[in-house]
Amino acid sequence: MSASLTLPAPAKLNRMLHIVGRRYDGYHELQTLFQIIDLNDRLTLSLREDSEIQLATPISGVANEDNLIVRAARLLQRTSGTTKGVTLSIEKKLPMGGGLGGGSSNAATVLAGLNQLWQLGLSCEALATLGLQLGADVPVFIHGHSAWAEGIGEKLTTVALDTPWFVIIHPSVSVSTPLIFQDPELTRDSRPITMARALQGGVSEWRNDCEAIVKKRYPLVAEALDWLAQYAPSRLTGTGACLFATFESEKDARTVAELAGQCWPTWVARGLNTSPLQDALGC
Repeated sequence: MSASLTLPAPAKLNRMLHIVGRRYDGYHELQTLFQIIDLNDRLTLSLREDSEIQLATPISGVANEDNLIVRAARLLQRTSGTTKGVTLSIEKKLPMGGGLGGGSSNAATVLAGLNQLWQLGLSCEALATLGLQLGADVPVFIHGHSAWAEGIGEKLTTVALDTPWFVIIHPSVSVSTPLIFQDPELTRDSRPITMARALQGGVSEWRNDCEAIVKKRYPLVAEALDWLAQYAPSRLTGTGACLFATFESEKDARTVAELAGQCWPTWVARGLNTSPLQDALGC
């Protein structure tokens, strides 16, 4: 086996996000559709024999020990008992705190990649269980498929979604997820629906229960959503700040993205049902 792996860490979109309850521990019960997209960070994992975990690409303002990829590596090392180490580096393209799942995806890529690099032989289920300690979105990236999710986002059922082109905008503002979920006006009692109804209803049934609160608290998000809605139905992903619209053709998506790019960081991405990490590692 090579002493180094370079792997993708793809983004996700929440095609819908309903909040159906609040748990005793403060977390919220959700129903959501995760779709993997072909926009990703890239991580390089280089084997070390000295058990050290080193980060070659620190993030300004984030202590290395707080970085999610370092935490993921340490969690796996501690749990497995391996004496091997790794040097981690990341080529970051996904915006931090944008609702695209970048941090969770990075952690999942580290867990899955180190499972192979350290020759641990853990199952995807075991890695997903570990990943849940790092974040509710980590398991979907470990399993590597678009999915219907319930609970806090960890109860996953693989689904096949349509694969349109997406225009994704980041309104250049950071949204506080805890602030949104603590807002007293947040809808917390959406009526639960079945997965079948969610899939059969399609876009007409889909919404994001966080969107109204985010628009109220963050006018820059509201402005971008309203602008994008001129061209296609637009929606927040997660708690934002990123938002997206779907297009049937790449040409149409790129035309709108070119206009959006005059005001905001903007990407064009294709919807996927299987993660490129799944393709690379077979997990």
